[in-house]
Amino acid sequence: MENPVLIFGAGDLGVQALDIFRRNNVLVYGLLDDHKELHGKQYGEVSVLGDTDDTAFLNILGEKCEAFVAIGERSVRERLVETLTDDHKSMPVNAIHDSAVISDMAVIGHGNLVAARVTIGPKSQIGHHCLIQTASVIDSSAQIGDYVTIGAGAIINDRVKIGDGVFIGSGAIIVAGIEIGKNARIGAGSVVVENVAAKATYFGNPAKKV
Repeated sequence: MENPVLIFGAGDLGVQALDIFRRNNVLVYGLLDDHKELHGKQYGEVSVLGDTDDTAFLNILGEKCEAFVAIGERSVRERLVETLTDDHKSMPVNAIHDSAVISDMAVIGHGNLVAARVTIGPKSQIGHHCLIQTASVIDSSAQIGDYVTIGAGAIINDRVKIGDGVFIGSGAIIVAGIEIGKNARIGAGSVVVENVAAKATYFGNPAKKV
């Protein structure tokens, strides 16, 4: 990546993205966050510059500066992505840790965070603006929708289909061929052995509807 990056979000996720970009020798222009108490805070040589809607910074996006949205709350992430893509014609870039192992036969969309030691297998498809956390595994031929969160150490086995907006807790295991509907939630440490309907919440081993 040749252009510097402006990170939206200066909390833990923003710092994680900052670390990933720095490890990849990508210049980070700064961070933006709506929490006033963070303004002026420095992470090394990188500062929290202002609010996420500050036009002075938004106007630099485009040919000479990229954006990355590092906010965990999905509704806020969606709103910011819509603002960036519609109003500023800036599609967020990926933040991919240098220790992640991604098959050349996998397909990855835009705006995703792929953390340390993540494995993504061949023929898997990752949508846009997902958070794929530390040491999680996405096996071959899995399909992951947009705005999906996959917690640290989760295992998504082969041929699993995960709809948009799904949350999968840390350490969860989704067995091969399972389908998880849009906006469903899977509790941490759960083992999912049956299909999960849209908006449902499952927890336990084996996971049952809550």
